[in-house]
Amino acid sequence: MNKEIERKFLVEDKNADSWRNAIYSEIRQGYLSVDKQRTVRVRIAGDSAYLTIKGITAGATRAEYEYPIPVAHAREMLDDLCLRPLIEKRRYRVGYGGLVWEVDEFYGDNAGLIVAEVELKSAQQVFDRPPWAGEEVTDDPRYYNANLVNHPYTKWKSR
Repeated sequence: MNKEIERKFLVEDKNADSWRNAIYSEIRQGYLSVDKQRTVRVRIAGDSAYLTIKGITAGATRAEYEYPIPVAHAREMLDDLCLRPLIEKRRYRVGYGGLVWEVDEFYGDNAGLIVAEVELKSAQQVFDRPPWAGEEVTDDPRYYNANLVNHPYTKWKSR
């Protein structure tokens, strides 16, 4: 089974230039299913598109299957089939401590939210956190992209 092991952190403003100057891509994604047991996502990132199925999260681990699809098909699914609002973000890829961190700066209904994720080889893997990686939110389902569809960040009463 394909597994994703990922830890997620809120990004603090400290040393923002150290990640804002990194290579980035614009991402537009939507969800066909946001069921607790499984999510089905359509994503366009740059000139590529993917269909991704993810299982339920247990700690920092979950099953993940991702398949390339034609960009035209992804656009149609995003426009006609996906739940609203769509997730729009800029993803920066930042090297730190021998790992690649993905910093997502959200727009649209989730504007103001910035999170950093790092994929690990095992749940027990030790890693160095960059100075801008603040509070860990790996176990907080509010920060799952699939949950941001039904509960966008801009509508949260307390953050």
